[in-house]
Amino acid sequence: MSFEDQYRLSAHAVITNELGEVLQLRATYADRNWGLPGGALDPGETVHEALLRECREELGRAVRIDYLSGVYYHRVYSSHVFIFRAHFDDSGSITLSDEHSEMAYFPLLELSPVQRQRVADCLNFDGRVQSAKF
Repeated sequence: MSFEDQYRLSAHAVITNELGEVLQLRATYADRNWGLPGGALDPGETVHEALLRECREELGRAVRIDYLSGVYYHRVYSSHVFIFRAHFDDSGSITLSDEHSEMAYFPLLELSPVQRQRVADCLNFDGRVQSAKF
């Protein structure tokens, strides 16, 4: 890889409800798939700063980061994704940005295979950051 080459970095949050279901948002762009809250890093941001900003923008609420559980590479997007366990700071309601049309909590087994692995790694965190390629 040369100095001029670029690839994407993003940070995403695993947030669960009292039943252990995982918060997912439906995008209003690209393929309109469901995904974890979070998004791309802006120039000059750390992964932590990006996650906090993205959650504030997408959910209208602050989150608190518990830990980084994994870093995953996606060949299709030439992207590294940082997965964090996080929780809401308060009991307020979620206000979606116009980047998302819906939100819902899903059981782990209903997530896509890639999401399922990343979320399972996060929920079963043993102090070691995981990594994988998709």
